[in-house]
Amino acid sequence: MRIDNAPSGEIRADGLRIGVVTAAFNAPVTDGLKTGAVTYLKEVGAQHLEIIDAPGAFELPLIAQALATSGYDAVVCLGAVIEGDTDHYEHVAHRASEGLMRVQLDTGVPVSFGILTTRKLADALARSGPGRHNKGREAAEAAVRAALILRDITPPPSPTADST
Repeated sequence: MRIDNAPSGEIRADGLRIGVVTAAFNAPVTDGLKTGAVTYLKEVGAQHLEIIDAPGAFELPLIAQALATSGYDAVVCLGAVIEGDTDHYEHVAHRASEGLMRVQLDTGVPVSFGILTTRKLADALARSGPGRHNKGREAAEAAVRAALILRDITPPPSPTADST
């Protein structure tokens, strides 16, 4: 069954274990992202959610890795890195992005990138507000879709030779 182009109303997350990890830093933005993600996940029937608050975006890869190696089918990572007066913004955004990619490639578990990287707080707030264009919602949908695709292409375990 192909689901990669199915409308979101046809996607079901029943039976999936999904972690949602949200950076607490920039909470006015990240709280909106988390609300968008969790709302979407409940709409598509996710019942096994683990919701974790991380200190900041830099810590997201480590927590995502712990979830991915603990039997979760997908991990949604949410954060907001907003440019300031120093180059700290670039380091955090780049390393968090690399870390999340590494986690999903190393574990085979989808880890969605829901970290906003904006130059202005107003832009981050606009992307984390309620509605269908909430980037947390989009990250959750990407994680569910990827988990379902992987479930469809992963062969079932073969019977062991000892089962005679």
